[in-house]
Amino acid sequence: MDTLPVRRALISVAEKAGLVELGRALADRGVAIVSSGSTARTLAEQGVPVTPVAEVTGFPEMLEGRVKTLHPRVHAGILADKRKPGHLEQLQEQGIEPFDLVVVNLYPFREAAASGAPPAEVIEQIDVGGPAMVRAAAKNFESIGVAVSPDEYGTIVAELDREGGLTRATRLRLARAAFAHTAAYDRAISAWFDRLEAPSPAEEGRTELPERLAGALDGRTTLRYGENPHQRGALYRLEGHPGPLGGAEVLQGKEMSFNNWLDADAARGTVALFERPACVIVKHSNPCGVALGSTLAEAYQRAFEGDTVSAFGGIVAFNDEVDEEAARAMAQVFTEIVVAPGYTEAALAAFAERSNLRVLRAAPPAGGGLEVRQVNGGALVQDLDAVVEERGDMKVVTTRQPAEDEWRDLLFAWRVAARAKSNAIVLARGEATVGVGAGQMNRLYSVDIAARHAGERARGAVLASDAFFPFRDGLDRAAEAGVAAVIQPGGSVRDDDVVAAAEEHGMAMVFTGRRHFRH
Repeated sequence: MDTLPVRRALISVAEKAGLVELGRALADRGVAIVSSGSTARTLAEQGVPVTPVAEVTGFPEMLEGRVKTLHPRVHAGILADKRKPGHLEQLQEQGIEPFDLVVVNLYPFREAAASGAPPAEVIEQIDVGGPAMVRAAAKNFESIGVAVSPDEYGTIVAELDREGGLTRATRLRLARAAFAHTAAYDRAISAWFDRLEAPSPAEEGRTELPERLAGALDGRTTLRYGENPHQRGALYRLEGHPGPLGGAEVLQGKEMSFNNWLDADAARGTVALFERPACVIVKHSNPCGVALGSTLAEAYQRAFEGDTVSAFGGIVAFNDEVDEEAARAMAQVFTEIVVAPGYTEAALAAFAERSNLRVLRAAPPAGGGLEVRQVNGGALVQDLDAVVEERGDMKVVTTRQPAEDEWRDLLFAWRVAARAKSNAIVLARGEATVGVGAGQMNRLYSVDIAARHAGERARGAVLASDAFFPFRDGLDRAAEAGVAAVIQPGGSVRDDDVVAAAEEHGMAMVFTGRRHFRH
């Protein structure tokens, strides 16, 4: 049948937006409405004629509402193929009326999972009857329409008026959307169960990675373009999660671009490594200026001084609520984005004077989890890289021990190096970067870039390397620049040569025993 008249509808929705308006519109057009639970109560309270499901089934809702629509008088009315006389005869024999429209949206499982609610509460938001009705109606789209989103209500009512019913094209489109909806819902549930027993960082390596990865991306936001103008781009939310960057909110400024999101993520992840007031300035996903301070304003100024050229058009991240002093400190430098867990009203007022500045509020990233990177035809999956090394776990391999101020700088630089692209070299002094070399094809180039950028500030600075030095030449170049102490993983077959170089130059050297490649 090309156009299906709608005489009887089953409505059961968790999301009540548009419900009463739809109910009234259907009732005004002579459609009999059957409903259950809170949906039926909402319609009845607003004067919309409705028949409770319990009157149709002859069976009361039970088990705290877990069982109400799972009944032959409901599902036979949904699944009957109106093109088959035998189906209609069986309905008549059993005194069952067919449905022409099912309107169902599901319990808010993803919202419950994202809220951090206890497992027992999240489990109660796993819908059973709703997906069953949606799938049944979608399967039988030749004989029934199904709607899973309030966005469809107006379209349905308009088509009833225009066509006298639901056209086959509309029913097919709605069925496709319905199966996509239930599939995404099930993936979100599966992904949550996978995380329910995920190993903690302390148990790293004790549990195998999952055999499969459930989860899908939804909530598409179209971006102007991708990394380059000739590429399409969009932003999605991972099901079961609050959204990109922990559900970040854009409080001010132009639309975020593809590259903006990448850089903001890098800046947020780096600044979260520090507990004291910290500022990170990122350019092309690499930290170009990082510093600690007694205040966020001081941290920003010191981070900016680490690379005043690259900071232009950069992304600035703070690890605490931004106050007016910090906001004003940024006033003279063109900045694309500022990202922080919060802002005072005075800081927002100061930022409002710069209309093109994007102001992003994002909670600190949660620890643990998996990182997925797509490759052609598949994906690579790994644990997220956590910087967990402590001073007590490290080994001084040179005669000279680092002084206390050098230890502070070494630990600081080590964290920054873990978030710069390999091969990463970070020079730091006074818990602020003075030179960064990253993303080079060999470590020697990175040393040269960091030292050249630091200039005289390299004298007395410390150096952090994300992976071991394969040859002593990197140490020789660092010594020429005036570097006083080095921190690196160790583990090269030429460690003895590298340590000997450090000894010759009077450097202190620390081995962490752990590398932090970042490709």
